[in-house]
Amino acid sequence: MIARLILLSSLGLTLVAAPVLAAPAAPPAAAPAEAAVNPVEKPIRTLIGAIRFGKFPMALQQLSGDAQGKVLLGDEWQKATEAQRSEFIKTFHAVFAKQAMPKIQSNFEHLEAMVYEAPEITGDTAAIKSVVTVLHAMKKQEFKLKYKLAKVGADWKIVDVSVLGDSMLKGIRDDQIIPIMKEGGWNQLLQLLREKAK
Repeated sequence: MIARLILLSSLGLTLVAAPVLAAPAAPPAAAPAEAAVNPVEKPIRTLIGAIRFGKFPMALQQLSGDAQGKVLLGDEWQKATEAQRSEFIKTFHAVFAKQAMPKIQSNFEHLEAMVYEAPEITGDTAAIKSVVTVLHAMKKQEFKLKYKLAKVGADWKIVDVSVLGDSMLKGIRDDQIIPIMKEGGWNQLLQLLREKAK
């Protein structure tokens, strides 16, 4: 089950790693391409580049740990101490970087292209849909993804990725976090994360 969830998370982030299909790049004399990037897309593009070049700490900076904690732990997130929330974010991201990101990086070779739709922004949350084309030895596949983001200060941060309608975070929450919390609460959850992060 853990392998399936890691695979889902890996697939979710791996599939963001292809270049966006767009009009040909502007000549060098034109304004830098970065200036034209939608601010909601920027953390996704940064995440892609960071993972591609093995800069996993930079990739983790594109994620909203607090918003992810709220999704993963629901009401328990607000009941936790600040120290518990901080350790959860740190260890959850460490486990994610250790287990999923190397797999994501190795899968870049299978990606051909990605097309973003216009973001849907509602207050401090946003969603972007995309279609990713993946090339395999025998066939070409397209996957539909949806990214959820949250405004953190002046920047947008990634909260979740849904692949074929399956939320990465909700799968981890339902299959792993909830059972652990029922059995041993915060102490057991943090202990298990510490062990996996080593």
